[in-house]
Amino acid sequence: MIFQLIDVLRENPAAFFAYLGAIAIAMVTGIAFHEFSHAWAANELGDDTAAKQGRLTLNPLAHLDPMGTILLFIVGIGWGRPTPVNPYRLRVGVKRGNMLVAVAGPISNFVFAFIASVPLIFGWVEPISFDYIELASGTQILGTFLLLIAFLNVILGVFNLIPIHPLDGFKVLLGVLPDELARPLASLSRWGPALLIGLILIGFIAPEYSPILWIFDGAADLFLEVIT
Repeated sequence: MIFQLIDVLRENPAAFFAYLGAIAIAMVTGIAFHEFSHAWAANELGDDTAAKQGRLTLNPLAHLDPMGTILLFIVGIGWGRPTPVNPYRLRVGVKRGNMLVAVAGPISNFVFAFIASVPLIFGWVEPISFDYIELASGTQILGTFLLLIAFLNVILGVFNLIPIHPLDGFKVLLGVLPDELARPLASLSRWGPALLIGLILIGFIAPEYSPILWIFDGAADLFLEVIT
């Protein structure tokens, strides 16, 4: 992410630091809300493992992974500490429980995005380009910040719904598939991280051929249609 903003730093340092700070705050709060929602869902379903480890909190420090946070600033893709869940303590059963706990994370990001979008949808605030941050009013700065929060939480939610282990979408898919399909798919989970890294690298090497960027572009277009 920092490398993508180098040109902005050269041309407008104020815009660079404003943009970097806003994105960092938006992503850190989004990740914290996401992981908190996993912990909350598990706790509601009977497993207090995460709660006992201090993860049932919105404090970002409880959820941030050091390496994931560093990569977030460098390349724009990061992750939080996985929320510990004991699926055998979930009252609704392992399969359904895993699915519900997993889907709680992305849903929370979409809810967060919607809340941040309300002032934009009703025209209470109006975003402005960071290139003109020195000339922006307080409401314009707030509008730009809310736009980033909403947009990045949509992207975070969509990314986590990709059905590749270790993303939430994989557990959601296992939860909706019949057992005869879910079991063989679960056995392939060990290949998930390598596949995911490969897809992410394609986004940097050949973005026009990246399935992840296709998904992000579709989500971005839909998001902009909703708020404009």
